[in-house]
Amino acid sequence: MERRKFIKTCCYSAIGIPLGASLLQSCGAIYYAASTREAGRLVVARSEFMKVKKNKQVSRDFVLLKTDSMGFPICLYKTNEDTYIASLLKCTHNGCELNVGGGIYSCPCHGSEFSTTGKVLEGPADRDLKTFKTETDHENIYIYLS
Repeated sequence: MERRKFIKTCCYSAIGIPLGASLLQSCGAIYYAASTREAGRLVVARSEFMKVKKNKQVSRDFVLLKTDSMGFPICLYKTNEDTYIASLLKCTHNGCELNVGGGIYSCPCHGSEFSTTGKVLEGPADRDLKTFKTETDHENIYIYLS
């Protein structure tokens, strides 16, 4: 093998392997939680935030919820033990579905970024995300859709 080709192959491998591994790892972090709908609200069991990793129970930072009525998923983000923020994953700029990761929501269409509280971090979007009131009890999280 030529020296130049060898160096080029090593460089691609050094960049490609970690990048591929991080992409595969981030795909594993997306979890759609089960929910029920009752009286204008979604009900999510708090246990949906728990997962087993290396024989230990750990907490997820967020879960996604499928909603037929809204056309886009809702991200339920855990900010502390009893506080959750629910945001509709629809970009306020052009209506694209947002990606979740790295502690932000990002739009794959035009690059808008939003905080986990739904606030615009980077345009072209100029309006915050639609967020929903949440409440908790010992077993469930309630998302009020109206």
